[in-house]
Amino acid sequence: MTFKKIIIAASLTITVAAVAFAEEPKSAPAAGATPAVSTTAPAATAPGVAAQTPAAATSAAPAPLKKNVELKANKAITLTMFAVIIGITMGVVVWAARQTKSASDFYAAGGGITGTQNGWAIAGDYMSAASFLGISGLISLYGYDGFMYSVGWLVAYITVLLIVAEPCRNAGKYTLGDILSFRTNPKPVRAFAAISTVAVSTFYLTAQMVGAGKLMALLVGVPYKTAIVGVGILMVGYVVFGGMTATTWVQIIKAGLLMSGAFLLSFLVLLKCNFNPLAFFQSIVNSPDIQDHVSKMVLKDGVTLTGIDAGQRFLEPGLFLKNPLDQISLGMALVLGTAGMPHILMRFFTVPTAQAARKSVIIAMFIIGGFYVLTTLLGFGAAINLTPQGIISVDPGGNMATLILAQTLGAEIAPILGDIFLAFLCSVAFATILAVVSGLVLAASAAIAHDIYVNVVKDGHADQHEQVMAARITSLVVGVVGIMIGLMAEKANVAHLVALAFAVASSGNLPVVVLSLFWRKFNTAGVISGLVVGTIASIGLVMVSPNMTYPLKVADGAKKVVAAMEKKQAELPPGATLSEKDAKSLAKAKVDSQLTGTSMMGLEKPLFTLKNPGIVSIPLGFIAAILGCLMFPNKRSEEMFDEVYVRQNTGLGMAKAIDH
Repeated sequence: MTFKKIIIAASLTITVAAVAFAEEPKSAPAAGATPAVSTTAPAATAPGVAAQTPAAATSAAPAPLKKNVELKANKAITLTMFAVIIGITMGVVVWAARQTKSASDFYAAGGGITGTQNGWAIAGDYMSAASFLGISGLISLYGYDGFMYSVGWLVAYITVLLIVAEPCRNAGKYTLGDILSFRTNPKPVRAFAAISTVAVSTFYLTAQMVGAGKLMALLVGVPYKTAIVGVGILMVGYVVFGGMTATTWVQIIKAGLLMSGAFLLSFLVLLKCNFNPLAFFQSIVNSPDIQDHVSKMVLKDGVTLTGIDAGQRFLEPGLFLKNPLDQISLGMALVLGTAGMPHILMRFFTVPTAQAARKSVIIAMFIIGGFYVLTTLLGFGAAINLTPQGIISVDPGGNMATLILAQTLGAEIAPILGDIFLAFLCSVAFATILAVVSGLVLAASAAIAHDIYVNVVKDGHADQHEQVMAARITSLVVGVVGIMIGLMAEKANVAHLVALAFAVASSGNLPVVVLSLFWRKFNTAGVISGLVVGTIASIGLVMVSPNMTYPLKVADGAKKVVAAMEKKQAELPPGATLSEKDAKSLAKAKVDSQLTGTSMMGLEKPLFTLKNPGIVSIPLGFIAAILGCLMFPNKRSEEMFDEVYVRQNTGLGMAKAIDH
């Protein structure tokens, strides 16, 4: 593949992503505080329902319903389901531990994972709890825009398939540092690559850990700290004892469970409309609850819609995606960042051939694409069966929509089935987090043990036993640090950490990987300058962006809430009081309205207005890498390009795969 083809492919991908990607969800499982559970959605009246089409006007339009929506997991059933899934995965770890004897086994499963298995593992590594719960919730509240967000995640794998999958598998060994150091000065390059890998993994790992703690606390009543320690112990066990083999099979099992749960719930959703897609979407348009929900939104054009027009708008863009520049920036970061995520890149070292690497990406794309189609059904199904008002009453961000839907539809068949179905999906969400954090811990530990200890400290002179021991000790340390960070971040807003992870991967990692594989003049100076500038630019811009907390801005918003609640209280009949939920909101708003001070960076308001810095930091990463090479040319790096080119196209020099 020539450099010109790479540019064309990347341009096409970014163009598609600009259409497909949306602004980041404003409330993710990892970021929000535990929502207060309210059993009844607020009553509402949909104005203008009578002004519908002649066909719809033949009968009186129904008023919005009071939906009794609640989320209450059966602790005994849920914990039993958790125990079953944990037992199965721990059995996998015991089996994998017997297979893990060399460094190649630990880091890359000996290259013995088939393309099909690796495709399922990639899907399991990529489909996080945030996407499972967050995207379906986004669709249930914002309709079409949430659907476009889910499609965007699938687009990211076009970049992986066209640019990095085959060359990385052929040119690398275990880590990002292996790819970058082949024709450069290995020690400084490995050191900087390891730092970048650990930074990306830590950002992403912290968000997942906090999400696990919040999820367990909400659904099962397990204390946050207990949940964090439990998740940490399990992920350390998977990685320390089973290495890549155990991590791979945990991800495969998790992907299978997630697809099964999503398919079964989608089946129940379609069953309620007799598998008629036209009737399904017509019920969305005609739903008085959805119409009322849309009528209260502030639309970009300032027009207030009512009746069937409001219902139709739920199936059109514009309810959530309001800043095209932010959408493009986020799209660039996610599309290009996926190809630079260390735990995704590591997956290509586990397959025996380049053909298997390509096959694994294609299979992953089909699985991920199918999953996000199912999340679309789940999101719209939740809007129809639960109503947006009912979903908001349980969780304002909509993240619990899928779980409430599972319990509701299962209970319609039999009450015990609702509890079982909810317990199953809770367990799947838990397994999802375990699979993702295990991959992240493995990527971080590989960077430290293989790149820093073995190749920098020991100068490559370490036997297999020493390499495996270093990897396991490092995994243990990374896991313990992850637990400590998760415990400290309990009350912190960690939503920006996901943006940081993808921004660093797209701005620092991807430019140097692509240029190292496809540009003859690329050298050590280019790698270091690209990694340093891309990483610092992306982190720096996020730290001065709206992702951070600005106390004065929070206080202004809280004052508006106080005014609205006090007005509502004044309009109540004599002797009546605000509901428990409204009273809590008023009390919290009064406290927040007194906030003063600045953000972590000493700012009263954001300097950089976009939530994701990709549109600025990605070009900076590429420019810095190119300028570094041109300013400090290296003849040896140019001469070795032919060898790299042969290796990335043929796989010459890769270790022979072993069967598992």
